[in-house]
Amino acid sequence: MTLVRWEPVRELDSLQGEMNRLFDTFFTNGSGSNGRARRWVPAMDLVETEDALVLTADLPGLGREDVSIEVKDRTLVVSGERRTEHSEKAEGFHRVERSFGGFSRTLTLPDGVAADGIQADFDKGVLEVRIPKPEERKPHRIEIGSHSIEGSAEEK
Repeated sequence: MTLVRWEPVRELDSLQGEMNRLFDTFFTNGSGSNGRARRWVPAMDLVETEDALVLTADLPGLGREDVSIEVKDRTLVVSGERRTEHSEKAEGFHRVERSFGGFSRTLTLPDGVAADGIQADFDKGVLEVRIPKPEERKPHRIEIGSHSIEGSAEEK
């Protein structure tokens, strides 16, 4: 009988490989390297500062003309497309791993955000969208006056 040492890391690697293969079957259209395509979803961070919400997106290989930012109702939509950079050659490719194609990400904005106050900057493949926070609706205190009302019960 052969004794085999159990290594949990090896088991996790195997599980991760199975999960990757499972997700690849859902998010591919059957083209690309090894018969599989990769769906490109850029990474985005949303951070809340004292006066704004800041959306940062990594968009390597894109220029300003490849990205669109729109606000409709209470929804901010960042969309664009990364195009392939290779040309078809007779000898083909040995391996293509980078994903290409269109993307669209949406963010629901809080009530009261003024669309004309949203600013966007694009530098070195990083998009930063600053969304000013809406003014807080503060309660308005009404002072009660000391004037007597004519015809009150005390005067009768």
